[in-house]
Amino acid sequence: MTSAAPDYGGLTGYEPISEADRKEFLDNGFLLVRNVLTEDHRNQLEAAMDRVYAEEKAAGSSSMKKDGTLHLLGFLTRDELFGHLLTQPTIFPYMWGLAGWNIFTHHNHLDVTPPTSEEEPPSWGWHQDGYRQNSDPETMDPNLPRPMFSLKVAYVISDLSETGRGATKVIPGSHLWNSLARPADTTVHNPDPEGTVEITANPGDCFIFDRRLWHSRSPNYSNITRKMLFVGYTYRWIRQLDDMPIDFDGEWWANRTPVQRQLCAEATHTANYWGINWNGYIDEEIPLRKELKTRGLLDRSVPWLR
Repeated sequence: MTSAAPDYGGLTGYEPISEADRKEFLDNGFLLVRNVLTEDHRNQLEAAMDRVYAEEKAAGSSSMKKDGTLHLLGFLTRDELFGHLLTQPTIFPYMWGLAGWNIFTHHNHLDVTPPTSEEEPPSWGWHQDGYRQNSDPETMDPNLPRPMFSLKVAYVISDLSETGRGATKVIPGSHLWNSLARPADTTVHNPDPEGTVEITANPGDCFIFDRRLWHSRSPNYSNITRKMLFVGYTYRWIRQLDDMPIDFDGEWWANRTPVQRQLCAEATHTANYWGINWNGYIDEEIPLRKELKTRGLLDRSVPWLR
């Protein structure tokens, strides 16, 4: 396991995002961010992915399909480099800037999609993330969009700069839709919904998306294996989605910062874990809020940054 945190030239992960980026994300439901990984860092991540892939294949993992496709949940503890992604300096500002300080990672997955020479059978893969978050919450007005609840970072490790390489397809602005019309017959090939965009990106880029954004994976008919790392963040009062076993006596956990430990669900959703009495301001010692306050980054005008 690699131990050293990648060098990003003095970036801390606590540089506020621009209002232009915030507006683009809120308007479109996703944001493509270029060059978030240095080439050396991307190479190291790819090597770690390749090692994990080989381990899963050798173990006959249930996460791997017969065609070699791997969708591995809860991958962060499998390498020290993956742990650093929790607070990746070039991306972490978007997490607390768009969702606030009371967050943790509830869902993360490592995806490897080898090329296929066969045409995929008809299917309808369009969906929103969140499972019951799309149906359990009741709103006074069904025409109003449901709450975001979570967002996800997708790190592009392989070259997805051209269509046809298994990249994610999205419908910009669809995070404000509570439903999407489904074809009457999904046993035949149907065209993508109007407005669909395939996110083409270079190795080392990433995109951030609102879990409500309607999205789907595209087939990989190229000669390039699609490799991506996804890290999802949600509020600490929402239950974890993935099983991510942590050895609390091991090196990986020992190397985590207080903020990263919060992001790994070190505590329950209450603040009492950090020794705070209910008779006072119970948020003061929550690690990410404390870090933002120390840096003067709390903002009374933004509800999630108060």
